[in-house]
Amino acid sequence: MKRTLILCNGSPPSEDLLREYRANSDHFIAADGGGNIALQHNLTPDVVIGDLDSFDGSPDNDFEVIHKPDQYANDLEKALAHALQQQATHVHILGATGLRLDHTLKNLSVLKQFHDQFIELRMRDNFGETRLLDLNFQEEFPTGTPLSLFPLSGKVTGITTSGLKYPLDDGVLENGVRDGSSNETIEPLIEITHKRGDLLLFVAQ
Repeated sequence: MKRTLILCNGSPPSEDLLREYRANSDHFIAADGGGNIALQHNLTPDVVIGDLDSFDGSPDNDFEVIHKPDQYANDLEKALAHALQQQATHVHILGATGLRLDHTLKNLSVLKQFHDQFIELRMRDNFGETRLLDLNFQEEFPTGTPLSLFPLSGKVTGITTSGLKYPLDDGVLENGVRDGSSNETIEPLIEITHKRGDLLLFVAQ
C-alpha cells in the first residue's frame, strides 16, 4: 500500500488540512502551481509536475521538477499518471476545486478517468470530500453527517440507499432534472448501490 498526496493549484487547503494529509502520505506530488502552495507552507514536495506555467520555483530546488508540456492533458492528469508510475494505491487530492469553475469540472472528469486505476481516489477541500462511487458502496459515518449525491455522467439509474434521511429506491438522478444534494445520514452505516452511470458522493467534513 502506497499513499500519495497530490496538491493542485485551485483553492488552497487550510494549513492544518495540508499538513494532516502530508503527514499521512508516503509520496507528495505537486501539480504545477500546487508547488507554490506547498512552498508557502514550508512543505517540500517530492516532485512538481506539469506544464510549469504557474510554478514559481527556482532551478535550485532540492526536489524533482518534471516538465510535461502536453496541452491535451491537464496538470492533475499528469500528476495522477506519475502516481501510477510510482505504484501509488491510495491517492488523496487537495486544491482541485474552487477558483475557476472550468478547472473544477475538468478535475471531476479526471476523477472519473482514473477511478478504476487506484484502490482509493478522493478529492478533499476545506468543506469536505468527493469521490466517485463503485456500484456497491457502504461505509460508516457519524449520524447527522451532511452528504450529497451527484450524477457526474448526466444520468445515474437504479440508485438505492439506506441510512439516509431522504432515501432512494431504484431511483434516478439526472442533471437538470433531479439531484441528490443536501441529504444526511440517520444511521451509522450507509449503503448506496446503483446500476448504471457515474455517481459522485460529497461528504461534508
